[in-house]
Amino acid sequence: MTNWIEISTGYSGKLGKSTANKGRWQPYFFLGITTNLVFWLLAFCYLLFTSPTYTSKSAINLPGAGSNANVNLPGIGQASYENSSPYSYSSTQDPRENYKFIAGSEPVLKVASAQLNMSLEEFGKPRIKVLDNTTIMEVEFQGKSPEEAQNKSVAFYKALEARLNELRTQEALKKDLGIQTSLKSSQKKLQTAQKRLSDYKASSGLNSEEQLKELTTNIEELRRQKAEILAQQQQANTRLQQLSANLKLSAQQATQAFVLQSDQIFQHNLKDYSEASASLTVLESKFLPDHPQIIAEQDKRDMALKALLERGKYLLKEPVTLAFLNQLNLSSNNNGNTAQDSLFQQVVTVQADQKGLTSQAHAIERQITQLETRLKNLAQQESNLDALKRDMQVAEAVFSTTLTRLDIGKSNAFGSYPFMQIVNEPSLPDKPSYPKKEYVYIGATVGSILLTSGIFLLSLRARHQQK
Repeated sequence: MTNWIEISTGYSGKLGKSTANKGRWQPYFFLGITTNLVFWLLAFCYLLFTSPTYTSKSAINLPGAGSNANVNLPGIGQASYENSSPYSYSSTQDPRENYKFIAGSEPVLKVASAQLNMSLEEFGKPRIKVLDNTTIMEVEFQGKSPEEAQNKSVAFYKALEARLNELRTQEALKKDLGIQTSLKSSQKKLQTAQKRLSDYKASSGLNSEEQLKELTTNIEELRRQKAEILAQQQQANTRLQQLSANLKLSAQQATQAFVLQSDQIFQHNLKDYSEASASLTVLESKFLPDHPQIIAEQDKRDMALKALLERGKYLLKEPVTLAFLNQLNLSSNNNGNTAQDSLFQQVVTVQADQKGLTSQAHAIERQITQLETRLKNLAQQESNLDALKRDMQVAEAVFSTTLTRLDIGKSNAFGSYPFMQIVNEPSLPDKPSYPKKEYVYIGATVGSILLTSGIFLLSLRARHQQK
């Protein structure tokens, strides 16, 4: 009886304990069900009441290729232009970051929002991502509808292009202003150099190096002519000496003899003197010295001699004696055709040629001296002329290069803001990008699992504390 009672008591204890355990699990069970329902209800409400957001995606490319141009200026120099790649300046500088900054600036967004009649807050900001190891930038714009997102992207690109063109124009104007200032300065220097060169040419008489070469050539030509004249003069001297030896007279005496021989009055007086002398010789052989005919003939001879000497003095411009005339061996029967007259004529001709050659040699010598003096002075001025020419050439090169840079720079329309190419046009999204149902469902599922696990662990802890 006792054992039955114990058995009955034991069974009733297990049954009571099982009932107690069920009572302790129920709050946790209902808590789990309730919280999961609320959790999922919130997730569905979020999906139900959250406005969808659409994202228009596009991409732009900033080409990295550079360009350059070289212009050769004949006789002046070379002008070069180089448009370097925007990625070549530094490994830490990416032009896309500059474009990212400009794209997110307020002026661009204001212009873009004004195109769609939106406020700046309604228009929002683009989400720009720079892709590594590429030259591409991704741009995303969100909108309440696909069309709104696409229109925002289109308006954004229009505003960005306008802003970039504005910046390029400002940069070009500032560059042109700087180059124009340099151009005016180089032009002024060129004009100053040209004026100094012109003034120096006018004052010095030296225009070019060719002038010195021509002057040197003229001097050498005169020296050659002088040498030829001296040779001819030497030949004339030799000829004159030969003629003088043949006549047994000096050259001057031969000339004087020719002058006297060619004068008709002198010849007439000489003839009278010769005839009177001959007649007197005949009379002296016949009569005594005091004979009247001899005395008359002596007077006649003396008168002829006096006239002869006076005429000779007149012709030779110096006193003439009978001994001198006898030395000349003049002939009173000279009719201009004798060999002696021919020799006299040759002497005079050669002597005249000799004098002419001497005068010509002296004249050439004076010309050489004058040209050598001029050459010496011009040679000293040549260094100054070369320095002024170099200054003018440098000024011309600087001016031409600056002018070429100005012309070439106008062709570089992009400057510090490289060309931007839209490689992906703004897309028209076909489904919302936010909220994403799959992410909500996954989040709610994970949350439910975590929440249920937490409640289960909480119930186990409570049961352990009761034991």
